[in-house]
Amino acid sequence: MRITRRESFNAAHRLFRPEWDDKKNLEVFGKCSNPRWHGHNYILYVTVNGDVDPATGFVLNLKSLSRIIRTFVVDKLDHKNINLEVDFMEGHMASTENLAIAIWKQLEKPIREQGARLHCVKLIETENNYVEYFGDKQ
Repeated sequence: MRITRRESFNAAHRLFRPEWDDKKNLEVFGKCSNPRWHGHNYILYVTVNGDVDPATGFVLNLKSLSRIIRTFVVDKLDHKNINLEVDFMEGHMASTENLAIAIWKQLEKPIREQGARLHCVKLIETENNYVEYFGDKQ
């Protein structure tokens, strides 16, 4: 059985390589390399799987899942600059792909400790662009 929780956050970032000049960054990353940053209204879907507990009827209590997502991800990202203020993104390019991987790493253990398994992190950056990450298994 799989269940999914939706959360959202707003954050700014910049895609760039510091060893490249602004012209090269613009060629590779386009307007996402704006030196003055840019932001997104991200939507995050976290899907977990596991057995249904016969006592509760739940794979994982969605209130608990929401609390985990907010504590380990949303509270650290919401209204922040991903490049400068998010500890778990330090040293990583602030792409949506890398952000989804980092979110997975933040959530995997606390979800497992609640008796479920993380199945998928889906991160929507814009209405046209999103990533799905299923961990190292795919």
